[in-house]
Amino acid sequence: MNMQSQEKVVSGLSGWLVLPVWLALFAMAVWKIIGVPVVGEGVPSVPAIISIPLLMFISKGFNILQPNQAALFTFFGRYAGTMKDDGFFWVNPFYAGQRISLRVHNLTTPTLKVNDRAGNPVEVAAVVVWKVADTARALFDVEDYGTYVVIQSESAVRAVVSARWYDGDTHGLNSLRGDMDAVARLLAESIQEHVLLAGIEIVEARIAHLAYAPEIASAMLRRQQAEAVVAARTRIVDGAVGMVKLAIDQLESESVVKLGESDRVKLVINLMTVLVSDTETQPVLNVGKE
Repeated sequence: MNMQSQEKVVSGLSGWLVLPVWLALFAMAVWKIIGVPVVGEGVPSVPAIISIPLLMFISKGFNILQPNQAALFTFFGRYAGTMKDDGFFWVNPFYAGQRISLRVHNLTTPTLKVNDRAGNPVEVAAVVVWKVADTARALFDVEDYGTYVVIQSESAVRAVVSARWYDGDTHGLNSLRGDMDAVARLLAESIQEHVLLAGIEIVEARIAHLAYAPEIASAMLRRQQAEAVVAARTRIVDGAVGMVKLAIDQLESESVVKLGESDRVKLVINLMTVLVSDTETQPVLNVGKE
């Protein structure tokens, strides 16, 4: 993509040096018109008359810039340069100037409905922190750089979300919900690529809102609950098996009781019932031989 505009810096004279000279010339011109200046029959001289409009035109060159503010100047339609230094300056009065803010802006995208990589509709919104880095591109290469940032940010959010899974793939990778830092970096890089034409610098971008769309939210909640129950049960079973093995090994190593194969089976069943069951149980153990 070709960048038509390139920022260049223009400097001006200190306004505090030019202002006294201008005031002196203005006072002199007024004095000549009002005080003495008669040519022939009391008509003010032509130079004295035209000096006032000329001085007023020269005064158009005075500019005051606030911190983090820039002024772009054009000279009869051609880009002349950008002034970024804050203070009081005087520039060519033929320049046409336009102010642009260099301050940091916050943008919150509207809540978008996007399908993640698995095809599940999710609602997502992002917070984007940006500022103007190249004033010439921002002003001359796009129609409205503020609107441009909004539209391109939404486009980048859609691209990032659609490339990842809400909860991750089968290995839990590329998750939108579980890897927010990586998503933030990817989102900032993606938006930066989108707004490079407008001379915008992305300072930071983060997901501000992320949730399943209402039509599948309840189903996904039940799925998450089921996965949590399965994970909890798996841990319970693993622990119960270890406890049963430890109990049998300790009973046999200390010769507390001699267990046959059928007795082992019954003991395992009863212990697993006690350890795994959700409700209180009262097993009957029969470890003796008939």
